[in-house]
Amino acid sequence: MESYDVIIIGAGPAGLFAALSIDTTNKKVLVLEKNKKPGKKLLLAGAGQCNITHSGNVREFFNHYGDNGRFLKNAFNNLNNKDVIDFFEKNGLDIITYDSGKVFPKSLNSEDVLEILINKCIKNKVKIEYNTPVLETISESDYNFKVKTLKKIYKAKNLVIATGGKSYPQTGSSGDGYKFIKMLNHKLKKPLEALTSLDIKDFNLKDLSGISFEKCKFSLWRNNKKIDSFNGDILITHKGLSGPGILNNSRYMYPEDIIKINFVNAENIDEFRNLFLKDLNKSGKDMIKTLLKRYNLVKRFVSKILDILNINEEKLCSQLTKNERKGLIKALTEFPFEIENLSGFHIAMVTRGGVSLKEISSKSLESKKIKGLFFIGEVLDIDGDTGGYNIQAAFSTGALAAKSINKV
Repeated sequence: MESYDVIIIGAGPAGLFAALSIDTTNKKVLVLEKNKKPGKKLLLAGAGQCNITHSGNVREFFNHYGDNGRFLKNAFNNLNNKDVIDFFEKNGLDIITYDSGKVFPKSLNSEDVLEILINKCIKNKVKIEYNTPVLETISESDYNFKVKTLKKIYKAKNLVIATGGKSYPQTGSSGDGYKFIKMLNHKLKKPLEALTSLDIKDFNLKDLSGISFEKCKFSLWRNNKKIDSFNGDILITHKGLSGPGILNNSRYMYPEDIIKINFVNAENIDEFRNLFLKDLNKSGKDMIKTLLKRYNLVKRFVSKILDILNINEEKLCSQLTKNERKGLIKALTEFPFEIENLSGFHIAMVTRGGVSLKEISSKSLESKKIKGLFFIGEVLDIDGDTGGYNIQAAFSTGALAAKSINKV
């Protein structure tokens, strides 16, 4: 039986950053990876360009991880976005930062990022075994673990679970870590899609696929109760809704929820209603389609909405009935869409859910139940917005776990 001071399961960004950050002068480190090559999901990040982090104020990062962002405070204090940029620049990677704050390798090639991580692991004398899926993880006591694979059984003083989530299963992220969470007697919050688009029931805007609405206001409803309000860019797809506004808030959404979209971005619906009725009266001789275009609504959208409401687009404003006016105002400010499904793990960029944070120390990423057991990256019950936040969390949690291991 081979023995190691540290075994890391998973050669993604979290696992690799942990491996390269461990002091190997007196520690023997092994990374076990089920795939033939490392970082398969990392290579897809940012459409293959690898958005490694965001350049914004790190104090504002916590707002980009839903309700669990504060858990990452210690991880970010140990390794923040500036530290990540410095790390890659010192290792020869030219960096480019866009006006949006997204940070990429100047080459826009994710392989350059992965190459640095692997080379640093090699330099750090970390052993990586590929084509080695883990079948079982056993905790015999604190600092005493057995890891079973098809080929052999390993022993470790410290075990790091860095297996990722369930999103993009074609990359190997098939949810293995959730099996290990249960084997190690930890609580699992049900994994669901996040950073995903929505399939809408009886979707009647599929003809408008490709049309987007900037900084759109929308609300989430469940069982006839308003859950929350959001603001963000929305994209119409052939099956439903997408765009950053939907993706970043999909962590709060479930099938049968209702999304109500305010297409005219009215700050106050009652005020908009009064203003719109005044405009209708003033523009009595204008066709309704002409008036609606004044609200910065594209022609195809105007035609479709009027068609759904059975209103002739050439009808004069003065000819609209009371019910037609009422229906039009509602369609513009609170157009309802029922979520049929989240679009699936094959489309979702990340996974919400994972090991319960109540059982993990935010100061070390170590289990509160078993000493020497660590959880990092997407296997944690944390998911970030688009824009480099998830990869930053992977790097930061990996670095903090390594720091904790170095103290032992």
